[in-house]
Amino acid sequence: MMASLFSFRRLLALLIKEFIQMRRDRITFGMMLGVPLMQLVLFGYAINSDPKYLPAVLVSSGTDQYVRAMVSALELTNYYRFVKVGATGQEAEAMIASGKVSFVVTIPSDFATRVERNDNPQILIEADATDPAVASGAISTLSTVTSQALLREQGKQAEAAEAADNALQVIVHKRYNPEGITQYNIVPGLLGVILQMTMMMMTAMALTREIERGTMENLLAMPASPIEIMLGKVLPYLGVGSVQVVVVLTAAKLLFGVPFVGSLTLLLFAILIFVFALVILGYTFSTIARTQMQAMQLTFFFFLPSILLSGFMFPFGGMPLWAQYLGEIFPITHFLRIVRAIMLKGADWNAVSFEISILAGFIVLYMALALMRFRRTLD
Repeated sequence: MMASLFSFRRLLALLIKEFIQMRRDRITFGMMLGVPLMQLVLFGYAINSDPKYLPAVLVSSGTDQYVRAMVSALELTNYYRFVKVGATGQEAEAMIASGKVSFVVTIPSDFATRVERNDNPQILIEADATDPAVASGAISTLSTVTSQALLREQGKQAEAAEAADNALQVIVHKRYNPEGITQYNIVPGLLGVILQMTMMMMTAMALTREIERGTMENLLAMPASPIEIMLGKVLPYLGVGSVQVVVVLTAAKLLFGVPFVGSLTLLLFAILIFVFALVILGYTFSTIARTQMQAMQLTFFFFLPSILLSGFMFPFGGMPLWAQYLGEIFPITHFLRIVRAIMLKGADWNAVSFEISILAGFIVLYMALALMRFRRTLD
């Protein structure tokens, strides 16, 4: 009686059968191994809540010893990395508006003269505070570090601490989000996260749904080209995305009070390009997967690193360079820069055109991959 209820031989046969199925389902098997490894690497190496070596630009007409001392002192804090020295005010404004730099350091032309006369020399540091976590650490040590560097340059490092405090006045201007409100950074980013999650997931199951329901043959028998089938599958989801955009933008304004200082037309155009890239990418996944479950797994495998490496949860500038290079391959990375620049900084076309062109390039790339894969699925 016990042998009929339970048999190790039957259990062994079932186990062998399951392992064979796991080996055949390469996508699922790859997810089981790839996701834990990816999480370990990303959280262990790429994520940094105290970002260092943030890009900065120096606005100064002088190159005297005191200016060099200020630049060296800031770089030695490991928070500042000057990508351009001697920029004009207009160039610096364009760089911080587009997100290319996090800080603009301005040293006035009479800085050296006022230092020699002990006439309260001042420097201005403008910080991009759209992400409060980026600016906080870099600003906290400013006054002490710069004052001590200036005293060393004057040969007065042995003087009292009071003299060090009065040697230099650092004026910090937190731009775009002076109160450091986290919602101003998170809520615009949620627009990209929500669109990516829903648009990719729905379109990733576009073809696999036809295969599982047995209607793929009818679809292929239609006198329609691959690009017509692709557009017919993805364009309806643009309407769904437009509803989500209205909901998120309305909630951002009414519930969280997120300021909107840029052009709504420019933002909607960027959203259209972003959503179109997402639905094409989701369709590409559907040409790779054979089942809806595989399509969802591929979407999740793409979704996780894109969220961690895009600058949504953690400061983009705080990640190592290899992680930043990897983050550039995700459309949401460029979209977050666009939406935050337009909503919080009032950026115009010149400031975001490069990022929009990259999103347009993703569309061309994903369409080419999808059409290549679709043709192979016809065989």
